[in-house]
Amino acid sequence: MSFQNPTPEDIRALLTRVKTIAVVGLSPKPDRPSFGVSQAMRRFGYRIVPVRPALDQVLGEKAYAKLADIPFPVDLVNVFRESAAIPGVVDEALAIHAPAIWIQEGIVHDAAAEKARTAGLVVVMDRCIWKDYVRWMP
Repeated sequence: MSFQNPTPEDIRALLTRVKTIAVVGLSPKPDRPSFGVSQAMRRFGYRIVPVRPALDQVLGEKAYAKLADIPFPVDLVNVFRESAAIPGVVDEALAIHAPAIWIQEGIVHDAAAEKARTAGLVVVMDRCIWKDYVRWMP
């Protein structure tokens, strides 16, 4: 069975209840997709929490080396890492009891996505959170 993303209605419901987004792989470079998408999501009212080792801050927010270092709960883990890194990020998201994980457009790891879903997370994969927000939110 191949991975199926949530329905547009379920994605809209997810984006409605999410307030804090941990962005794994958030680049400090304005020309990188992770920066532009995170900046846009911040403009839409979400708190963006950068997860990127060796950085102090991105977009004016304190950066954390890993998900476990964030001292407060996050509603969604948004991932801008290569496919090979996805299993490790899923394990980190499970360890912090994140309710949802969003694996950005162009990134696919079926086994890790299925592991997250089986553990109870809402999983969106190979989709852009910014594009879906613009498409489906009021």
